[in-house]
Amino acid sequence: MREFVYYSANAVTAGNLIGDNLMQAGRMDIVCNFIVSVFFVSNAMRENVRLHLIFDGGPNNPRHIVMESNSEMPISKKNVAGLIKRMLYKAKDEEGLREIVPGCSIERKGFEKVLMDLDKEGKNVLLLDGRGKDVREIELEDAVFVIGDHDGFPSGMKKFLKRVDGVSVGPRVLFASQVAVILHNELDRRSS
Repeated sequence: MREFVYYSANAVTAGNLIGDNLMQAGRMDIVCNFIVSVFFVSNAMRENVRLHLIFDGGPNNPRHIVMESNSEMPISKKNVAGLIKRMLYKAKDEEGLREIVPGCSIERKGFEKVLMDLDKEGKNVLLLDGRGKDVREIELEDAVFVIGDHDGFPSGMKKFLKRVDGVSVGPRVLFASQVAVILHNELDRRSS
């Protein structure tokens, strides 16, 4: 299974804060673009993909949303935003994943705990970093790609992230959604 982690320090954590202007909801527009890039190709959904979204914006942070590819997932950006809004409305404060719709669950869990749990599962956790090793030169078995939003990671997380191996997709700074497409392309090439 291909696995991604997307962190946003500003994405809102309450459904009532997501309106028509996704940009004002902690750049939920960027989150939606990333989701579409992770799960969809032309007229189809990728199989065996899991995405962890960690939202740290107020008022109910942190929120950990897990999405797995399935035929019931909405394909448009507006529908994706509606799904996130619905999940945030139905979120509870207790720990443990709670499935809201098939393949989509939510819980209260922070970024560092999510990464530590993935590491305990034996996953190869890789941080997207322009100074990291070239993705074309490393083993990607059981890889989980960790990507920050347009603001990156807060300075308080930098020490924690030094424990995570860095990987680069090239010499240019790209949108998170573009990075997802490049990573999928690299994995597609390796699996064909």
